[in-house]
Amino acid sequence: MNKLDELIKDLENKISKQELVHHTISKSSVGWHIEHTLLTIKVIIEALKNSNPNRYKWKFNIARFFIFTINKIPRGRAQSPASVQPADSFNAETLENHVKIIIEKLKELKNLKPNNYIEHPFFGKLNLKSTVKFIAIHTKHHIDIINDIIKA
Repeated sequence: MNKLDELIKDLENKISKQELVHHTISKSSVGWHIEHTLLTIKVIIEALKNSNPNRYKWKFNIARFFIFTINKIPRGRAQSPASVQPADSFNAETLENHVKIIIEKLKELKNLKPNNYIEHPFFGKLNLKSTVKFIAIHTKHHIDIINDIIKA
């Protein structure tokens, strides 16, 4: 869990740059990437909490195997679902508040069973451990994009 805490802290430290955008790197701003990442974590944790661990069954998935092996999501390969697409109404203050909410939500993971799961559109069913790994990979993916925008 420490890795997720560090990644969230890294996102929080970039909020001051939330208005930056560089269209050759991403059509979205730093703030959009932060908000998208936080929304994704929130939706995932809720799905984990609402899942029935008795229904989890592991199944091999080549996409999951590849991404989890290289610990990286290739850029420009997938479109985010509407449920995690940020509205344009965020600002530094709302991002700060959202970070605080996510920090609290991450604590809820400790109360879940190992076979609580999410149904990922590309990777299939991910149990708690795999989901935490996916959250870390996804968050790092967006931090890398943010870092590239800030450097440019």
